[in-house]
Amino acid sequence: MNLNQRISLFARLGSLFKNYEENNLDAITKKLFDEAIENSITYNSFFTKKNINKSISTWSKNLTKRSLNNFISNYSLNKNINQKKVAIIMAGNIPLVGFHDFLCVILSGNIAIIKLSSKDYHLLNYILDYLTKENHNFSNQFEICNENLNEFDAVIATGNNISANQFDLYFKNYPRIIRRNRHSIAVLEGDESNSDLELLADDIFYHYGLGCRNVSKIFIPSKYNLDKLFKSFMAWKEVINKNSYANNYDYYRAIYLLNKENFYDNGFILLKKSNKIGSPVGTIYFEYYDCLDDVFKIIENNLEKIQCIVSKIKGLNKTYFGETQEPKIDDYADNVDTFDFLLKLN
Repeated sequence: MNLNQRISLFARLGSLFKNYEENNLDAITKKLFDEAIENSITYNSFFTKKNINKSISTWSKNLTKRSLNNFISNYSLNKNINQKKVAIIMAGNIPLVGFHDFLCVILSGNIAIIKLSSKDYHLLNYILDYLTKENHNFSNQFEICNENLNEFDAVIATGNNISANQFDLYFKNYPRIIRRNRHSIAVLEGDESNSDLELLADDIFYHYGLGCRNVSKIFIPSKYNLDKLFKSFMAWKEVINKNSYANNYDYYRAIYLLNKENFYDNGFILLKKSNKIGSPVGTIYFEYYDCLDDVFKIIENNLEKIQCIVSKIKGLNKTYFGETQEPKIDDYADNVDTFDFLLKLN
């Protein structure tokens, strides 16, 4: 398959996503898509229809011919590349979290050796089936690996800090991108509108806070009224009805009580003062500041831990309120240019 064929195929996938959003699929296609979503929800206790639809909606916007061509235009592609086999070890914390790596490998002209996560298997498997049915030659572009990885030239692996260290050691002889834990933060000035704060709640609660783009820490001015945050969170109160989320909320609430630690509680999220960046599920850390320069220094010292900075403050490399879960096609995890890495393999 040449580049134009690959772009056209992914654009058809984008149309599938858009038609699904608009309830405009034929009965058979809709049934298969619905089954993939229901199976995803069954096998991952944190997956919901709402969160899966969020991921589908984001990708429907990114997978257009215009978006894909604009993305590719930022790079110099060699038409006569020596194809490399790139192993992709996918995470499963949020729906389709590994799709961007897969997209980059295919668009770069390489072959994807995919190690699917058991937590996000069914929807991605459906997508691979769909792409193959749309163009049978696509089956030559990827392999699914259910056993140990072998016969590959490079690796992209996503995990936590512990597994990332193991990946680094295991794949030390290969070109690689190894992703570790990252978290996102928000920096408030204090004059944010109710709408801003409600959008911030989306950045916090989508996917139950499990993604690296979810806000887990908020910097707020001294004497900031925390009730403003709690009020903006109310639209997400149903998160506590998800047992896997509630178990985390209850666990950390009990830990804080036993340790006699101060925290604020509205019945579905805990606000706790901390100088740490990453908070556990069911908890949001906050930290007061007197001077923004102090916040800038903290950010500078923790850049390797931070994925997104949600704010409207000038001088920050920021993401706007409500946009963390709508990454653009050129937003890279860990801010490492995956496509450039893949092109340099040749």
